[in-house]
Amino acid sequence: MGEDIYQSLKDTILKYNNIIITTHIVPDADGLGSQISLCMALRKLGKNVHCVNEEALLDRYEYLDPEKTILSLEKFLKTHKEFKTELVIIVDTNKNSRTGLKMSQFISPFANIIYIDHHPYDRKNFGQHFIDVAAAATGQIIGSLIKTLGIPFDQKLALPLYTAILIDTNTFRYPTVSSNTHTLIAELLETGIRTTKAYNDIYGAKKLHHMHLLGHILKNCQTNKDNSIAWICINKEEFDQYKTDLEDTHAYINNLLVLEEVKIACMFREEDKRIKLSLRSHGDVDVGEIAQELGGGGHAHSAATVFELPPGHDKQKIIENSIKKIEEYLINSKN
Repeated sequence: MGEDIYQSLKDTILKYNNIIITTHIVPDADGLGSQISLCMALRKLGKNVHCVNEEALLDRYEYLDPEKTILSLEKFLKTHKEFKTELVIIVDTNKNSRTGLKMSQFISPFANIIYIDHHPYDRKNFGQHFIDVAAAATGQIIGSLIKTLGIPFDQKLALPLYTAILIDTNTFRYPTVSSNTHTLIAELLETGIRTTKAYNDIYGAKKLHHMHLLGHILKNCQTNKDNSIAWICINKEEFDQYKTDLEDTHAYINNLLVLEEVKIACMFREEDKRIKLSLRSHGDVDVGEIAQELGGGGHAHSAATVFELPPGHDKQKIIENSIKKIEEYLINSKN
């Protein structure tokens, strides 16, 4: 996005005083870090801002939110009954429905809703979207917006943004990382945040059962005949057996990208009555296109889709059919 877009975004936000910032359901550090930093920045301008998500903030992310800006929708409705919402900002997604069923129903009636995101979008529904698909993370867009607002970074603002970009670039490995990304990172580091601590806080401090599950999953990793596709599967029973939750497994798929000859890494993860398929590549194969063909979406290097899992449905059949379609995509892309 050019400077004029950031100026336009600034002008839009500054029109309003009572603002709600939300993000997608089951938020990652990019969504959370973006909304926390933007909230604190706008409060510095005297705005009345609240971060409201479908669910409460998980304990593992509380260190990113020292001012406790994030409230669950249920708590917000109980404690801020008189709040007159003038503007809703949705970060790290460009679809109202991705904020969760209850959250989506809550914000839909509001007239002023804007989206700040870096995921591909449908241009027919551009509306109030402020999207930069070239940005490495939504946190990068928010960082640039905060600079446009003229608000200097401090450690409280910098840590959530740094963590957002760290997570969404797989520690700066994805092809969307640019000189602009590193320029912003340099400014964030100047506040005094410690990179080692930031990394360990978001990636480290795992429980022993986390390592046991990872070892079990990787031991059962599979590949197709020419080793171009590798995949792992996590069943609900394994979450229970190893006392691990969904949040602990997001990065498991990245272990597959170190395999020789692998072009596409896949992780099939059983969730509530559905299977989520995550896809990763080094960027030379567009897994976003594959995810779209399977009903999902995402970036060229990182994408996902979800399959509903009715009672009695064959999970293995879903996996086999998905791998077959991915193989077909690779064959067709060569022709």
